[in-house]
Amino acid sequence: MQTEAAILWEDEKEWSVETIELDSPKHPDEVLVRIAASGMCHSDEHALTGDLPVPRPLIGGHEGAGVVEEVGPGCTMLQPGDHVVFGFIPACGVCPSCATGHSNLCDNGAALLGGLQADGTSRHHARGRDLHTMVLLGTFARHTVVNVMSCVKIDKDIPLDKACLVGCGVTTGWGSSVYAADVHPGENVAVIGVGGIGASAIQGARLAGAERIFAIDPVEFKREQAQKYGATHTASSVEEALGLIQEVTWGRMCDKVICAMGVGRGDLMASILAITAKRGRVVVTNIHPMAEVQANISFLDMTLMEKQVVGSIFGSANIRYDIPKLLELYRQGQLDLDSMVTRTYELADINQGYQDMRDGRNIRGVLLYE
Repeated sequence: MQTEAAILWEDEKEWSVETIELDSPKHPDEVLVRIAASGMCHSDEHALTGDLPVPRPLIGGHEGAGVVEEVGPGCTMLQPGDHVVFGFIPACGVCPSCATGHSNLCDNGAALLGGLQADGTSRHHARGRDLHTMVLLGTFARHTVVNVMSCVKIDKDIPLDKACLVGCGVTTGWGSSVYAADVHPGENVAVIGVGGIGASAIQGARLAGAERIFAIDPVEFKREQAQKYGATHTASSVEEALGLIQEVTWGRMCDKVICAMGVGRGDLMASILAITAKRGRVVVTNIHPMAEVQANISFLDMTLMEKQVVGSIFGSANIRYDIPKLLELYRQGQLDLDSMVTRTYELADINQGYQDMRDGRNIRGVLLYE
């Protein structure tokens, strides 16, 4: 079939929206999905800038939801008409990582992150060439063929334009607070960066019972939005937050600090540790440039104060357990997805959507296909 997608070609610095040829699913682990909506995550911007190494030509997008239209021969996990959210980290359920409760590090799923099907071939084609898809999803398209390891079936009453957010940003941010940081009731928490991940980390900290939540972002609009999600205090920079946190916490500082900036910076790590309490934990969720291998950090501070710095991918969450749980919290009114969608765009306007993200105008922009 023919459909439309946003492609990142070699040496290009913006997305090219054009017609592609899409094959039918060929194996039992493949399904064709008509995508209803896709979040515009910063990770795809990292693919464009080169901070995240991805093969090109590439159909971008990895935060999507839609309806299954066709399944591969012998597929039993899904059927046409099912509503699905894509988990951006595929999870097989049987590898050692999945079996020990760490499906966000799935061994088998990792093989699919290069953007080709399990048999090493592509179902997406344009200009006579095979295309990769972002983490084997490619949600910047009206249709895509994906592996069932990436699909989570959801109830049909959940609006797909909101459900798409839990495929990446919301679960990543929420899990960064609840799982990776392990926020406890009464703790002080700082969230650095209030985009889709940071806004969700604030909500996760609130639901976990944090007493104070400090939202740090240079954009005034985002600081204002942060208070809707549960932030009790705001600051425009880590340096500005230092004095505020010292005063409000009586010098105890923040038990948990979650790094959710659009682009991580190693030269900020010493300052980030400075707002971290004794035995506190810093969770690095944001992506740092691939070439960055140095950080400004006081190891003496880490040792003497027993501070921790940990990494987290997908919020250390489990797509099959946490995506339905978060959507139930949304249904109950405990998780705000509606106001996180700042603006919606047509596929043709994807480059404008990413410019709005760079300009700090969005918590999350969403592409709508229906």
